[in-house]
Amino acid sequence: MAKLLGIGNATLDIIHLVDSYPKENDEMRCRERYVRRGGNAANTLVVLGQLGVACSWAGTLVDNEDGALIRDDLLSHGVDTGYCHYVEYGSVPVSSILVNSRSGSRTIIHYRDLPEYAALDFESVDLAPFDWLHFEGRNVGDTRQMLERARKLCPAVPVSIEIEKPRDGIDSLFAYADVLLFSRAYGEALGYRDPLALLHAVQEQFPHALLFCAWGDAGAAALDRQGKACLHDAVVPGVVVDTLGAGDTFNAGVISAGLDGLDAEASLARGCHLAGKKCGQPGFDHLGPATQAVP
Repeated sequence: MAKLLGIGNATLDIIHLVDSYPKENDEMRCRERYVRRGGNAANTLVVLGQLGVACSWAGTLVDNEDGALIRDDLLSHGVDTGYCHYVEYGSVPVSSILVNSRSGSRTIIHYRDLPEYAALDFESVDLAPFDWLHFEGRNVGDTRQMLERARKLCPAVPVSIEIEKPRDGIDSLFAYADVLLFSRAYGEALGYRDPLALLHAVQEQFPHALLFCAWGDAGAAALDRQGKACLHDAVVPGVVVDTLGAGDTFNAGVISAGLDGLDAEASLARGCHLAGKKCGQPGFDHLGPATQAVP
């Protein structure tokens, strides 16, 4: 079984299911309310575990009840938390989320009062057991130091980086990646109107990496190292229930396909099919292994 280490965020998600989004100064009731573990890297690892990958998570947790909820949820999904860095101050990151029951779309308000996982924390991680390393593109300076260490100690191990937001200096991480996973939000923030335009621009400077970009209901695109472009329509379920974490699920599909030795086109297809299945259900359970096979 392939082993993967994910470095990034885990959150406490407070989800309110509503019939419509409120206007400013509105008062309304929600249909249902859930408290769950969330976070980009954590979501991706939970899905990868269902696709037959042995996952470990390296991140920061507060040593309190909320931190225990996140840890226990990851453990219940088979994600090893032995590389966590615990702190005794601050609070776990909290995402307050409105999910529209009619469209499945989500609106997120995020609160953070927790140190990021640091390069110093990563120094004690034994990288030898892992077949793949996956990073969230955040905390840029420390993440760059972690990537430098990974490339020095295990240059043959594939590295993927999720690029979700246009943080200062984030493009300085691109040179360390074998696989770059971009979001629509990142592309649009840079002025791109479609995923391939973004990927072609990135490939001009970083031709060494496989490039992927999920563009929501407009589908997704990939660009391989030879410049071959691939497009895939969004896979839309019969009823869109919950789009929360669809991008994280897409990333899991792409990474699992890479571990299986599939090319960019097949990896793109797996990511889209898996993300489509996620949008048709609440939460991150029951996403494999039937979806793992690519049509």
